[in-house]
Amino acid sequence: MMDFKNIDTVIFDMDGVLIDSEPLWKAAEIKVFASIGIDFMAVGGEKTVGLRIDEVIDYWFEKYPWKNKTKAQVVDEIMNEMVNGIKAHGQPMKGVVEILEFFKSKGMKIGLASSSFQILIDTSLEKLGITHFFDATLSAQNCTYGKPHPEVYIETAKLLKSEPQNCLVIEDSLNGVIAGKAAKMNVVAVPDGTHEITEQLKVADLQVDNLGELLNVFITV
Repeated sequence: MMDFKNIDTVIFDMDGVLIDSEPLWKAAEIKVFASIGIDFMAVGGEKTVGLRIDEVIDYWFEKYPWKNKTKAQVVDEIMNEMVNGIKAHGQPMKGVVEILEFFKSKGMKIGLASSSFQILIDTSLEKLGITHFFDATLSAQNCTYGKPHPEVYIETAKLLKSEPQNCLVIEDSLNGVIAGKAAKMNVVAVPDGTHEITEQLKVADLQVDNLGELLNVFITV
């Protein structure tokens, strides 16, 4: 178990951690991929959860090249579906506001490092009314590499002027957990319930069922 006493910075993933967006992603991808002749669930869409959207499109184009739309058009259509979906249906994950209030009350720095494009970060935080909690946000859209590469976590720590060993990453996907660990940070896995729970998630320093359970861990330290 990690030593929570050394943690002065918490960096959240967004999708499936702060906002219940994985069902929205699934619906958007199923709809848009169907328009290019791909049954997203039948081909194993779970494989690309946690990747940056352009990398998701690159991955599937390599396996099932399509001709009726450009890759950029597919990205744009999924982004459009996601913005509309978040505005209409975006809901916080259990315990989000409570844990943000707790970390803020303890004077901890709070960051967000997401594979989602900046427009989805801004839309999500605004929809949930939690923008003011974050000292820095970074989209992997602005990085050379997406998760599972650690770049987005490394750069977020720099924005927060924090040392990696003092950072706690909160993630729901295997790609995100790998990114956090590769950044030499402490990582908590909070599977959101839509992913298959795999043995590989044990690479995280701690696994909890929800943010409320994680809050209880901190309160009892």
